[in-house]
Amino acid sequence: MTPSGTIAASRGHHAPAAARVDWVDYAKGICIVMVVMMHSVLGVELAAGETGFMHVLVAFAKPFRMPDFFLISGLFLPLVIDRDWRTYLDRKVVHFAYFYVVWVTIQFGFKAPAFAAETGWRDAGLLYLESFIEPFGTLWFIYLLPIFFVVTKLTRRIPPLAIWIVAAALESAHVATGWTAIDEFCARFVYFYSGYLFAPYVFALSDRARNHPAWALAALAAWALINASVVALGASEWMIVSLVLGFAGACAIITMGTLLARAHWLNFLRFCGAHSIVIYLGFFLPMAATRTLLLHAGIIPDIGTVSLIVTIVGVIGSLAIWQVALRLNADFLFERPDAFWIAPKKAAPVLQAAE
Repeated sequence: MTPSGTIAASRGHHAPAAARVDWVDYAKGICIVMVVMMHSVLGVELAAGETGFMHVLVAFAKPFRMPDFFLISGLFLPLVIDRDWRTYLDRKVVHFAYFYVVWVTIQFGFKAPAFAAETGWRDAGLLYLESFIEPFGTLWFIYLLPIFFVVTKLTRRIPPLAIWIVAAALESAHVATGWTAIDEFCARFVYFYSGYLFAPYVFALSDRARNHPAWALAALAAWALINASVVALGASEWMIVSLVLGFAGACAIITMGTLLARAHWLNFLRFCGAHSIVIYLGFFLPMAATRTLLLHAGIIPDIGTVSLIVTIVGVIGSLAIWQVALRLNADFLFERPDAFWIAPKKAAPVLQAAE
């Protein structure tokens, strides 16, 4: 990592794969907190039958929350896409498939009794099997990532511009088949592919924001006003508009992450970004438990405040679960065991295969 935090990926495709980029972790931290916030707020509001002040924040973030996450997920793909298929599949498919199987089983285990009470254990078992076709609960993101990685490598011989145009058209079409994998692929692939295709421009944007913070802040203020206005007018999901807002919001989060990294502020967000998949996998349990406890207790009447507390506990609770798992030698929950590697293991394996 260079002193400014921007590795050589901004100048080419030969950066050291092990390096971390400060603003990327900040941006991912912002995104994962927004993801937890969305699930927490909507879950509380659904259970309570009313909305609170946090609903406005969730609506504001909706146009760019997942586009930015997917764009960053594709950002370092140019560094590794030339790997042999065995290594590539190990890092980009088996890696995420392992965690999906483990955590869909855990999540389903908590919810199975309720499913069985409604439809019986046989139907509950079938629902578990269906989760390998129809992504279960909050886990659709890591279900979809391996598909994106494989599609991008398989289509390398096709002109990139043609792929991007098709992907953008699919996003604008707002495909709604009812199948999560299909619908989310159509809605999100353009952002992932853009991260892969336009990585040098993304790093250049970050460099400009770092070198011209006053202009970056002014641009962020203008973006926030426009994004909020479009959302308030109910136009954020219009054809083309959703695509523009997705990219604009992704650029805003990249800029925001760069400015935070430049000032060394809110290091907790950077930590969350560096361990975003830990939070993504584990937040559902503390989130659901806190929501149930607070709503049943009724000690906090304001739904917005309840939603905020549930969000905070979801983030911190997931990190606590991770630490407890490591201390109890349950590393398999967050680190892939040797038996599930199909290619030579990296020298210092970590949960996030960002390179």
